[in-house]
Amino acid sequence: SRNPWENTLNPEKLREAVAALGIDPAAWAMDAYLREDNWRAAFQQRPGDPRHWDGGSEGSFRLFPGLDPADLPADADGFVRSNTARNGFFPDADGRWMTGWRAVNFMPYGIFTPMTGSVSGIYLRLPKPFMQREDGHFDLAVYVANLDRLERAIQDRLRPEDGEFYQGAAGNIALERGRYPVGTEIAHPLHYVDVAADGRNLAVSPWPGTRARRVKEIRYMYKWKSFDYGQFRPGVKEEGAPVYGHDAQGWVDNGVGWYLAGYIEDASGALRPQNREELAQCIGCHSGVSASEFPVFTSGVGNTVDATWSLPRKWPGELGWREMDYLRYLAQTDAAPDATPGIAQVGDPLNRGLEKGEFRHFLDNVVGVSLYGDMPAAIERFLARAIQPAHGYSAAWPTLDTASAASFQQSQALRQTLLREFTDRGDYLTAEGAIRGELLYPPREDALEAARRYRQVVATQRYIKGKDVFPETPVTFRYFREAGDGFAHQDGRPYQIGEVITDRPVDLTNPALITYGVGIAETLIDPDRPFGEGGTYFPDYAPLLIEPLRFAPAR
Repeated sequence: SRNPWENTLNPEKLREAVAALGIDPAAWAMDAYLREDNWRAAFQQRPGDPRHWDGGSEGSFRLFPGLDPADLPADADGFVRSNTARNGFFPDADGRWMTGWRAVNFMPYGIFTPMTGSVSGIYLRLPKPFMQREDGHFDLAVYVANLDRLERAIQDRLRPEDGEFYQGAAGNIALERGRYPVGTEIAHPLHYVDVAADGRNLAVSPWPGTRARRVKEIRYMYKWKSFDYGQFRPGVKEEGAPVYGHDAQGWVDNGVGWYLAGYIEDASGALRPQNREELAQCIGCHSGVSASEFPVFTSGVGNTVDATWSLPRKWPGELGWREMDYLRYLAQTDAAPDATPGIAQVGDPLNRGLEKGEFRHFLDNVVGVSLYGDMPAAIERFLARAIQPAHGYSAAWPTLDTASAASFQQSQALRQTLLREFTDRGDYLTAEGAIRGELLYPPREDALEAARRYRQVVATQRYIKGKDVFPETPVTFRYFREAGDGFAHQDGRPYQIGEVITDRPVDLTNPALITYGVGIAETLIDPDRPFGEGGTYFPDYAPLLIEPLRFAPAR
């Protein structure tokens, strides 16, 4: 329970490491850097047949996904077609080659919006039999039908007429609820954020959704064996077990049926394989199963299905078979550098189990719109303007009071109350019903500075010390607990108010127990506290959208 992410906890130490290399980040032309292509050169190093998941050699780019960026962006139906015969399985009606890849557009989680500094593209491919009729001939209609069945299986909405098996040459492969078939491939380019990128100006980027031309990483998943999550029980997976993988080739086995591969920028900005220690961060989400004695549909931390984030939250139908566009982002070319750079054109979809907007549910249960629980500065400024008694709120949006643990917790509690007023009034939506851009998209100057901070990690190659870098230590990594709820360092030293939390106490009572070495600090989440009284415990949350698709109404 010692936090190794020094870049996040102590960003000043990262700055010192950069200075020691004689580098001045202020001299970097970040606009130009974001608009350089580093994907194509990496793809050229991939060996073998791009139609096959395995490059087939012992080279370092063996598991680089066989998705040629020259064939992107995907067409309007989401399929990636190529003018290069070796990239495709069969020609379509117009003579272009079908690569098998199809883009997935999905509802992003609140912790993974462009405001975080990274945005994704997602591409899915099933094995060749799923593209063929029973007689072995390729047929796009068969492939479409099989992809649609897979979507319903992963989103837990299979119908009786779907049957028990896939169609065509894959007719002997069982259609399993919440499971991908063996041989599934998922390619995941992780882009920098370029707020001018909405797909309209190819000089900026060919991709929509603030997806810059430059990628931070190319990630890849290949399902190599079947895994039944329902058979998982506490103790089956040893938390301290070594990670099986290949440092030189950049892949690990996630322990539940998938190979995960990753390629990240070297100090010059070119892509290189990640080692096992770097890839361990990926396993955190795309791996472990909810340890329960009862059958569960979700996996990992409860927000994934068969270790994946995207297809479970794919927009239904054709809206979801297209390039990932982050709520149909539309850049406003006349926006000031410190202003919201564009708008969303899609609203807040209702969660199937909650009958409540997905993004609203997120805002109702956090006090910081970030993976780290902090409030990005641009959102902080927006909420401070919007949430005022003059606008009908019960109080003004407060600054966080860090003078004491009690004052900090009181200001956080007031923020939660006001955020719930904000969503209940529908003020997080525009008059047209779209989610407000102020909550999703960073101002241009903020996005460039976030990219500049991340590039310091690239320059030093300190990925194992954390990839997320803030101007200063996030307040959520500082200690603000009163005596009765407190905890100490592992060596027994008491924490001081405001001190950076670097470690937490762990269970050292019995090495034979599965809990040995696991953190024992209380979370302070009260499972019995009702939502109306500030409760935030939702153990049955499932990341699935309502079908047919409906949106939270504009007020």
